Amino acid sequence: MPTNLINKKEDYYKGVRKEMLKYIPVNAKKILEIGCGEGNFGALLRKERGAEVWGIEFQKEQASVAASKLDKVLCGDVDLLLHEVPAGYFDVVICNDVLEHLLDPYKVLEHIKSKLAQDGRVVSSLPNIRYFRSFFDLLFRKNWDYTEQGIMDFTHFRFFTVKSIRKMYESLNYEVLLHEGINPTKSLKPWPLILLSFGYFSDMRFLQFATVARVKQ
Repeated sequence: MPTNLINKKEDYYKGVRKEMLKYIPVNAKKILEIGCGEGNFGALLRKERGAEVWGIEFQKEQASVAASKLDKVLCGDVDLLLHEVPAGYFDVVICNDVLEHLLDPYKVLEHIKSKLAQDGRVVSSLPNIRYFRSFFDLLFRKNWDYTEQGIMDFTHFRFFTVKSIRKMYESLNYEVLLHEGINPTKSLKPWPLILLSFGYFSDMRFLQFATVARVKQ
C-alpha cells in the first residue's frame, strides 16, 4: 500500500458504498474486505446480512475505528496480512476501489484464491480511466493531472479500463461472472461521442466498473 495514503482527507475512509451491496451473494456468511477504511460497508453487511466480516486496513487510525464495527480487523500491508487470515475460509473477498492503490494487484488477487471457500467470490470496484471527464481531459486538453481523489487520485499506482479489468481476472484463471459499469454520469456531454460511435464509447459513462469473479472450476 502507498504510504502517501496518510495524506488523504478524513472522509476518504468513511464511504459506505451501498451500490456494491447487490454484488455480494445473499448467502455469504464469512466476508473479508480489503481496504475496509472505517468499516462502514462491512458494518452494513453485518447488519443486513448477518455476516461475519473481517477487514484489512493500511491506516492505523481507520483500522481502530473499523475494529469497533467488524468481527476482526488487521492493520498493515495487505501483501503481508493475507498470510495471517485462514485459508479456504471466506465466501467473499471484497476490494472496493483498492486494487488500483496496489503496486501489484495481480499478486494480491492470486493470493486471495487460497482464502476463498469452495465457490467463493471476489467482488471489486475499480475506477474507469476512460470515464468521459478524464478521457476528454487527456484527449482534448493533453492533461494528465493528478488530483486529491477520483480517477486521477495521486495515490493510484494502476489504471484500468472495462477491458483490462476483465483481462486481469482471466489471466489469473478467474471466471468473470458479472462485469458492469456503476455510478453513471448524469451529464449529457459524452452522449454525442457515444451516439456517433454507435456505442463504442458507451463505457465512458461509468465512473467505475464492478466485477464479480470466482476461481475457474
